[in-house]
Amino acid sequence: MIRHLVLFKLNDGVLRDEPRVREAEAAFRALPDQIEELTFWECAWNITDRPIAHDFAINSAVADSDALKRYLEHPAHQAAADRWREFATWVIADYEI
Repeated sequence: MIRHLVLFKLNDGVLRDEPRVREAEAAFRALPDQIEELTFWECAWNITDRPIAHDFAINSAVADSDALKRYLEHPAHQAAADRWREFATWVIADYEI
C-alpha cells in the first residue's frame, strides 16, 4: 500500500473563503466518489497559525504504484489539481505503508 500526502500553501493574498478556493476544495473532496483506486482519503484545512504550517492537507492511500499512477493520471484528479495551480503551491510525499 502507498500513502500519498500533499500539503498546499496558498499564494500570498489568497484567502481560503474565496469562491475559487472553495470550489477547488470541493473538487478534492469529491475525488473518492470518482476514483476507485483511492482506498483511503481525507483532506482538511490546517487549524494552527504556525509560520511553517501549510494551509490544506490531503492524506490518501492506494494499493500500489500502478494504482498511484492511475490516480494521478485520472481526469478528475487532473482537473482538481489544475484548480489549485491557480493560487497555491504544494509538496508531496509518497511512501509504502
